[in-house]
Amino acid sequence: MTKQLKAGIFDSGAGGLSVVKSLLEANFFDEIIYYGDTARVPYGIKDKNTIIRYSLEALEFFKNFNIDILITACNTVSAYAIEELKKQAPFDVVGVIEPGVLAVTEKIKNKNAHILVTGTNATIKSKKYTKLLQEKGYNNISEKATGLFVSLVEEQIFGGKIMDATMEYYFNNIKKPDALIMGCTHFPLIKNEYQKFFKDTVLIHSGEAIVQYLKENFNLTGKYQKTNIKYFATENPEHLKEIAKQWLFDDSKILQENKCQKF
Repeated sequence: MTKQLKAGIFDSGAGGLSVVKSLLEANFFDEIIYYGDTARVPYGIKDKNTIIRYSLEALEFFKNFNIDILITACNTVSAYAIEELKKQAPFDVVGVIEPGVLAVTEKIKNKNAHILVTGTNATIKSKKYTKLLQEKGYNNISEKATGLFVSLVEEQIFGGKIMDATMEYYFNNIKKPDALIMGCTHFPLIKNEYQKFFKDTVLIHSGEAIVQYLKENFNLTGKYQKTNIKYFATENPEHLKEIAKQWLFDDSKILQENKCQKF
């Protein structure tokens, strides 16, 4: 890797900003290029071939920026397109599912603990989390597709009556889990709502998990006190920037925020 580390962050929309926030707190990178495919969000209702095609288009975009590592901050992409991305990328590619499973193994030692996986329809359908958790010896896993949360976050609805009703709709008949994987990077943006509904449940956050994974597998350390960020969106870039302002509130970590651009 180069002396000044540059990361690309790819998500279907604004949800990947939750990963950006964790990376800023970790001080890993001198520069971050964020790509939100907001014109085609959500990916979670698309078929496998379409997800792969969109992902490879994003890869071509990132080839213009001389990045050192690409983080697919989208569980749906990580479930269906990560291997194809790794084959075609001239740089390292990391998804969020494997780090999420790693976080479970570090936080939940009881292999009989009830683990609930939430995610988009496509992520849950892939059963990628369940397969990897079973390989680690966990045998009490349930899954729930909760795709409406993606639309709510994209609309900047992070709480209130609509969110409460959606939580009730999805989880009313589900036994409280010991651990819950927020298997979509949009979901950490409503972490407080999850915790309010599932008191005392351990929440697994993609951003926090990816930080630990990068430490252990790439020996990254927090040597950059400030980070340059460039935002790109396929539609309504100012909407993405507005969400970024709300969630990347620690200006002390950001050296320069470039104007959000459409491409």
